[in-house]
Amino acid sequence: MSKVVAINAAVQRALIAAQAAPDEMLLESIAAGDRSAMHTLYSRHHVRVYRFILRMVRDPATTEDLTSQVFLDVWRTANRFQGRSQVSTWLLSIARFKALTALRQRKHEGIDQEEILEMADEAETPETCLHRTSTNAILRACVAKLSPAHREIIDLVYYHEKSVEEVGQIIGIPQSTVKTRMFYARKQLADLLKVAGVESLAA
Repeated sequence: MSKVVAINAAVQRALIAAQAAPDEMLLESIAAGDRSAMHTLYSRHHVRVYRFILRMVRDPATTEDLTSQVFLDVWRTANRFQGRSQVSTWLLSIARFKALTALRQRKHEGIDQEEILEMADEAETPETCLHRTSTNAILRACVAKLSPAHREIIDLVYYHEKSVEEVGQIIGIPQSTVKTRMFYARKQLADLLKVAGVESLAA
């Protein structure tokens, strides 16, 4: 009985250690085949990855599948991470690639990619925004109406808290281009918020 208790205690200590480990250390363990490290990394980042992909593909079922694919790639290629960016930035880069690939496949199936990206939820119109009490819901509704490029910038900077440098790494564009897009994205968002009747957020 004491041996079982000792084993359980050792397992518990390993789980606690994994949960406290930085992402980079988890990737090293994953590269060595450590499934508990993979579970910890997934638990830590899967919601962030899911929401990022969902804003691009606008389909929960596809998003679930793509999110699984992202972490399957991590399991297979953890040894390729070179530490040039944060692990979360690396994950979002993988997620973005998979989301864009899925959108291109839809386009080949006869669905226009720009139409998909521009598509706004029917419930998320400026008129509906006027009746919402949650400022966060109003902001998200207006962000959904931005152009695809501007929406992506706002999403990464404000919702994923990425720096200009990190956004450039994820999207694959110069930092100067990120700053330019951010300027126009903020301007467009401010106009949308004014239309929605939220002057405080627009400011």
